Amino acid sequence: MTETSQQTREQRHAERMARKKAIVDAHIAEANLDTGVMILLTGNGKGKSSSAFGMVARAIGHGMKVGVVQFIKNRTDTGEEAFLGRHCEWHVMGDGFTWDTQNFAADQAKSETAWAMAAKMLSDPSYDLVVLDELTYCLSYGYLDKATVIHDIESRPSMQHVVVTGRAAVAELREIADTISELQDMKHAYKSGIKAQKGLEW
Repeated sequence: MTETSQQTREQRHAERMARKKAIVDAHIAEANLDTGVMILLTGNGKGKSSSAFGMVARAIGHGMKVGVVQFIKNRTDTGEEAFLGRHCEWHVMGDGFTWDTQNFAADQAKSETAWAMAAKMLSDPSYDLVVLDELTYCLSYGYLDKATVIHDIESRPSMQHVVVTGRAAVAELREIADTISELQDMKHAYKSGIKAQKGLEW
């Protein structure tokens, strides 16, 4: 490439980035609302809870008060709880995978107890971030009343952020979410016979 060609390429790149910056800056200027946000992390892909816990770490780093309620999981030996649980309020309130429990009444009772804890956090303005891990299953399986859950989330303090995780999020959750990320399962080590790995899955 000649020196002239290199200069032309660099000039075109600079012009293209300048146009892009103008568009980005305009969008940033338009986003002037300061309010609590509800984020929904759903889909069949790996990383929904991991993403939520990343936000927990970020919020803690800013000195924010965080509450976590886990609706399905029953493990108390996870890396995320061992580390993040020392810096925020963390409640493991499930009985494990629903295909293991196979008991609707027991799962419903557990879910209702967990929701009582979640509702307490959602009504308390001292919580800056509330994570409702795997809440989606409690709604899609009918363990919790949808109207109650939606009402409690929408009635939370104006500056409180909420993150909901889990597959197959019902339409009612999607409707009230400000941000939705749908994780897609392109490839997973588990399908190749590799068991869940410490530090990656738990």
